Amino acid sequence: MRSTDSGARTVRPYAVTGGRVRSATSDLPLETLVSAQPEAAATRGLPPEKRTILASAAENYVSIAEFSALLKLPLGVVRILVSDLSDAGLLTIHSTAPVNVHTGHGGAASPALSLSVLESVLNGISAL
Repeated sequence: MRSTDSGARTVRPYAVTGGRVRSATSDLPLETLVSAQPEAAATRGLPPEKRTILASAAENYVSIAEFSALLKLPLGVVRILVSDLSDAGLLTIHSTAPVNVHTGHGGAASPALSLSVLESVLNGISAL
């Protein structure tokens, strides 16, 4: 009989997601930061992986990559779990999209605009 580590995962990753490989927002970048809503702590009936995500996100902003390492699960599985919790209103996903300096909203910024902003910042720092 083969011995197993006490921390060995007994549930396959596809079982954690209910066999799903995608969700509506499962393409979240691995650097996406997540925080828990205050009411998330009172949520009952969640699987251990989702409880761990909520507990970690209640204390601090946590990235998708950090959850993957903490749970020892593939990024794709963690993306689905985070997406599920966000859809349930228990997590807030903080976008990593660049902010347009003219509108103040996220979205695809043009490379020229980004370069001009960086040049302005560099000039300002140099002037100090």
